Amino acid sequence: MSAGQWLADNWAAQNWFAPDAARANPASARVQGVYSPVGKSRRNACWVGTPEIYFAKNIDNSRLVKVTDHQRTREMAMFSASVASLFLLVMIYAFQHFSSIEYGYKTEAQKKQRDELSEMNRSLRLEEAALRDPERIDILAKRMGLDSPQAGQLQNLDSSTESTGPVMARVSDVAVITLAN
Repeated sequence: MSAGQWLADNWAAQNWFAPDAARANPASARVQGVYSPVGKSRRNACWVGTPEIYFAKNIDNSRLVKVTDHQRTREMAMFSASVASLFLLVMIYAFQHFSSIEYGYKTEAQKKQRDELSEMNRSLRLEEAALRDPERIDILAKRMGLDSPQAGQLQNLDSSTESTGPVMARVSDVAVITLAN
């Protein structure tokens, strides 16, 4: 018989506050608990000090009613509202901060694109100026066998001397260019 078993049997037999059934039959009234000896090691066969016994006690709280604390409820509501407000402000700040960073990146990308387009525009203007060079055009025309127009070969298509206002579509003389061979 273990020490815990012996203690449980003797406690039920000698306890004056135990129910009558427990005093009459100590084996039936077992103590529900945990026995753990106090000491350095549980391997020792002899006890060192006083044994600790923990009794399980069943508590019935079904008849208890929680009383609402209105002040505590109000404090919790205020705290929750303040934490929610703080969270909202932090989220708005974070949104603005990251949006400004994103707009900074977009601005830099557009500046880079503007510089590239300006460089392309400059190169296209240089190419256009080179292509419009009258000497170049004259050389190309001579290679193709073209000569400069003679006097009387050109006629102005817009022969009217009216005002510079809007002009309606009309039939007029067609300019004819004649080539002398």
